[in-house]
Amino acid sequence: MSPGASRSRRALNAGAIALVALASLFAVAHLAQACSGNAPEPTGTETHFPLMYGDRPTVAQLSDLGRRIFMDPAYSASGRQSCASCHDPARAFGPTDARAVQPGGPNMDRLGFRNTPSLRYAHAPIAFTQHFLESEVTLGQDDEGPTGGRTWDGRVSTAHDQALMPLMDANEMANADGAAVVQRLRTTSYADEFRQVLSAPGENVFDDPDSTLVWVTVALETYEQTAPDFHPFDSKFDAWLNDKATLSAAEMRGMALFNDMKKGNCASCHPSTRKASTNRPPIFTDFGFVALGVPRNPELPANRDPAFFDLGLCGPLRTDLASHPEYCGMFRTPSLRNVALRKRFFHNGAIRSLRDAVAFYATRDTTPARWYPHSDGQAGYDDLPPKYWPNVSHEVPFAPLPDGRPRLNDKEIDDIVAFLGTLTDGYKPRVAATRTASGK
Repeated sequence: MSPGASRSRRALNAGAIALVALASLFAVAHLAQACSGNAPEPTGTETHFPLMYGDRPTVAQLSDLGRRIFMDPAYSASGRQSCASCHDPARAFGPTDARAVQPGGPNMDRLGFRNTPSLRYAHAPIAFTQHFLESEVTLGQDDEGPTGGRTWDGRVSTAHDQALMPLMDANEMANADGAAVVQRLRTTSYADEFRQVLSAPGENVFDDPDSTLVWVTVALETYEQTAPDFHPFDSKFDAWLNDKATLSAAEMRGMALFNDMKKGNCASCHPSTRKASTNRPPIFTDFGFVALGVPRNPELPANRDPAFFDLGLCGPLRTDLASHPEYCGMFRTPSLRNVALRKRFFHNGAIRSLRDAVAFYATRDTTPARWYPHSDGQAGYDDLPPKYWPNVSHEVPFAPLPDGRPRLNDKEIDDIVAFLGTLTDGYKPRVAATRTASGK
């Protein structure tokens, strides 16, 4: 077989695997939404029914393999870093420590410039679009702007694509290429099981490295769709929604402030209600993008260069929107579920506590010297070039009251933090309770 024919066959096999896997994954709830933008080919095409693969692997088989791959440090150049090293299952698949960024690379001494996001409730974003038209509220008349995708800059839209990123990133698992990932897989204790589950009849999946790599990413994305691990919806807030918990007086006040458009106005970007009783509970993100003017983090090695700026949607990691200066400084709105477990906040990890993160929204424009030490009391977004300052949001709660006071006082900030604590998964109701504000 000629090299060209071999490459064509590998490409066909890889495409077929992806489609077979997607078909298998339709048994997972909401997968159609999770894979938005990846419509299958028309029925009857050559790749839609690749019968040479025989029985399809089950969701349980793929999820189990994905879990083992996720937890295994063998896939890193250092041999010491797994997906779970940065996305700790015990901390809602977010970072386990208080570092702004996590180390990686072949010697575990390389640092990127973005804070590790939680993978919980990241299972179903819409595909990235520059123009999201809100259909349910304004009947498609309101353009919400850039929305959707994964990562802080939304540069990939599917879990399948996202799974490859840390495997190849020089600051993370640092594999030179897909062949290196496949070779590492071949040395694991479950390599034989991988081969048995995913090989076509009479073939060995490891003979086709391209197809093997596709199956690795399919297994990871399948695992990351599992409800008990990645979207359990079992926080105190969820129990309250189901009349199985009582929120304290502080938590109730905090929720009211969170939703109040003239106070916290948090729900404008982190929706806190479900649209109907039959809908899933809220995820607390609208998947939109906003420029917040977060302070520069001097801990990040990249920031030692005064000319370096992480501009989010318009670079440096995302390059296709570099010609849109109106997007510079914008980062994706994360889910607030499990936010109380985090020790660093915002895309660069510049803020060290949840209370300070809430206070930043309330006082950024009223006491800027608290956040920008060299601003001389003026607004000075020190992690964004001045030409992009017009992109920074000044909506409530940033906008001060008419008399110049912040929208939230200290007690109100504390109440919002108390409410955010109800979004942590794993709540166990002690006794039957009702939805009241008694605080007892």
